[in-house]
Amino acid sequence: MRTAYCKALFDIMADNQQVFALTADIGFRNFDKIINDFPDRFINVGVAEANMVGIAAGLALSGKIPFIFTIAPFVTMRCLEQIRIDLCYQKLPVKIIGAGGGFVYGPQGTTHHAIEEIGMLRTIPEMTVIAPADPVQTEKAVHATMNINSPVYIRIGRNNEPVIYNYKQIFNIGKADILQEGKDVSILTYGALVKNSIDAAAILNKSGISTGVVNMHTIKPIDINCVLECAKNTSTIVTIEEHNIIGGLGSAVAEILSENNHRKILFKRIGINDKFIRMNAEYKQLQTEFFLDSDGIASLIKNLIIKDS
Repeated sequence: MRTAYCKALFDIMADNQQVFALTADIGFRNFDKIINDFPDRFINVGVAEANMVGIAAGLALSGKIPFIFTIAPFVTMRCLEQIRIDLCYQKLPVKIIGAGGGFVYGPQGTTHHAIEEIGMLRTIPEMTVIAPADPVQTEKAVHATMNINSPVYIRIGRNNEPVIYNYKQIFNIGKADILQEGKDVSILTYGALVKNSIDAAAILNKSGISTGVVNMHTIKPIDINCVLECAKNTSTIVTIEEHNIIGGLGSAVAEILSENNHRKILFKRIGINDKFIRMNAEYKQLQTEFFLDSDGIASLIKNLIIKDS
């Protein structure tokens, strides 16, 4: 996804002289082409993320369109006040790209895990929150942000993620993608877990549980109509995310269901159960540990349905 982001950004910068690329001392191999072709519009601020947000705000107030990039928890939680006041309060068109969303950085630990930032950012007025599912959708999301004149956060992974989409598919901010329909269960998810959810749905379908998968790539503004359609067409909704179950997609969907009186729907949030990840493990191991691999997701949903029957 990093490579896809830099490719999309290069294309945008080639087309629009007002676009600037900022980084906080990471990603140089990916930025090589931008540095070579647009050296006057590339800024490395060093390990100074809050300063990067301030610089981006100044550029935006001068009529520029800055894209800022670094590791997800560093570009969000480390400078949350600057995002809230410098960017959102002033409604500036700064695009924030957080690499390594969830626990992609695995053994580098809690400092590098981003499992709370979506919950924090979606509470701030004027902020749009996007988490594309693969490199193709990452490119489309980056281009789509050029139509938004307010702050945007895009959570991406690292590199070599499986490709789900093709370039012919349309990406609309705020409009969820129904990847497959089901009669029993609707899985609502985003980011890297879209692929795991598709694979889990295949397992569940083989066991007789008709399962749909929805890519909720925009967490804010969330596609309310899609959530309500899932509640209408299936008896169970499950949200899956590499994020604390508090504050993220699960909370957003729960808000929609409760405010629209869907009391009979069976609903479950699957994610990180309000705890820090203290084990030292690789990314895939962590997914398995927290039942966020395809087998784990399928198992949790099976048990949920059996328990309710």
